[in-house]
Amino acid sequence: MADELDVTMSSPSRARNGGNASTTPKAQTIWPVHIEVRVAPTATARFDTIRNLVQNYLTTSLSHVYLPSTLTGWEDHPVLSASVERIVAAEPPASLLASSVSPSLPIEDCALQIHVYQPSDTDAFEEFDGGGRGGEGEEVMAASVCELPSRGWEGLWDSLIYEGDVKGRLLDYIYATVVFSDADVDFNVVSWNRVVLLHGPPGTGKTSLCRALAQKLSIRLSHRYPHSRLLEINSHSLFSRWFSESGKLVQRLFSTIMEMVEDEETFVVVLIDEVESLTAARAGAMAGTEPSDVTTRHRVINLLPRFQVVNALLTQLDKLKHRKNVLIMSTSNLAKAIDSAFVDRADIIQYIDLPPREAIYDILRSCLSELVHKGIVCDADVPTLTQAQMYERTSAYLSPQPQADGESHDEEVSKKDRNKVVGLRLLKLAERCREQGMSGRALRRLPVLAHARYIGIGINHLAIPNGINGHSKKMNGVHKSGGTDVEMWLDAMEKVVDNHALEKGRFGQ
Repeated sequence: MADELDVTMSSPSRARNGGNASTTPKAQTIWPVHIEVRVAPTATARFDTIRNLVQNYLTTSLSHVYLPSTLTGWEDHPVLSASVERIVAAEPPASLLASSVSPSLPIEDCALQIHVYQPSDTDAFEEFDGGGRGGEGEEVMAASVCELPSRGWEGLWDSLIYEGDVKGRLLDYIYATVVFSDADVDFNVVSWNRVVLLHGPPGTGKTSLCRALAQKLSIRLSHRYPHSRLLEINSHSLFSRWFSESGKLVQRLFSTIMEMVEDEETFVVVLIDEVESLTAARAGAMAGTEPSDVTTRHRVINLLPRFQVVNALLTQLDKLKHRKNVLIMSTSNLAKAIDSAFVDRADIIQYIDLPPREAIYDILRSCLSELVHKGIVCDADVPTLTQAQMYERTSAYLSPQPQADGESHDEEVSKKDRNKVVGLRLLKLAERCREQGMSGRALRRLPVLAHARYIGIGINHLAIPNGINGHSKKMNGVHKSGGTDVEMWLDAMEKVVDNHALEKGRFGQ
């Protein structure tokens, strides 16, 4: 599970003769490389057979592995082509990114960890009640369950972009708990609770990160746990208008969770979204800070259900921490409202902030790349963040920028200069989004709003005639194929951001 393995190769004779530094071979660093192999629904080959074939293909056909990347060439193998949909070399470990080593690794420096999985095509969630009923016989929907890995969540992990290596740290934490559990470490000496708390402003992707992590773990731990489930607790239902039953509902729900965990071949991720709904701070409530607390007696009566819920939840968490195949994920927009006893049980407390300029650039670039891939935006090379930052440092040497209407780019600027202009404009747009405090959720709907407000509904279905000489391919930035120039999209998204700032100012009046 370590990020790297140092292997020093030296001859016994050299060691005996006291070889000096100039003649002693350098230590070889072996890096773990995760290979994720998605199996087709119609596959008939055994997973271990596929794993061995992929291992053989990688070690005999490739000289280097670029991280991350989608691998090709295996389609020529009859068994793999009939059974496999995709093979991906996953993201590099954080220590590799922090080093001077290129993310393109020689195959002999890779410790290949091949994960073969078959995603489920079933509906994402199945709801079930908590074993209790509310008023007038109405069932209390306590949670929903999703079988993992789910085809509907493919790509979610890669789409989440944060400052720093938040995702990598969470994976490293899980790996550490697996190592300690396998070693049968004495809980009385070294203890952990298998609880993670993500907190921060709304729209920053906390819930999505929990779901993506559950999906990733179902793939990475598939050799250990053939089955995985994500159970999302409906906090509002459990602490609802039938709040007098909330403590009992929590106990019943966690009894169901414990039954799932009893199956040692199933890995269970429990997600408590908006955990403050269940774990509101008891100390502040007893201090009489709530408007509804009129007298001490009334306050105690009103707060008893809350105490029962918090106590029931903490008791159940203490029971689950001894099980190897469970992880508790929780999110909150109001961290100060969470009971301190719950916070103290969290092994990781991670703040998920609004994205910085660099993360915003990558989010917007991924949006444009998807639109290019689907033909909505005409074929364009959107520079990577590293390229755009390089262009920013050398922007004084740029050729004159093209007109905003996007016409005659091929004649006015070279393709390279056009890429520079696109990268610089996207960087400026990312900075404006940061100044507006836009969340990841708001950023990903920018293209939809840009199309709806400024590009035009149905524009991709317009029939654009050829010019007089039959050579015209586009009109006002719209190509005959129906796609539009990336510059037009940048113009439109800039206008959406300006409008967002205006409406936000009015909203705050």
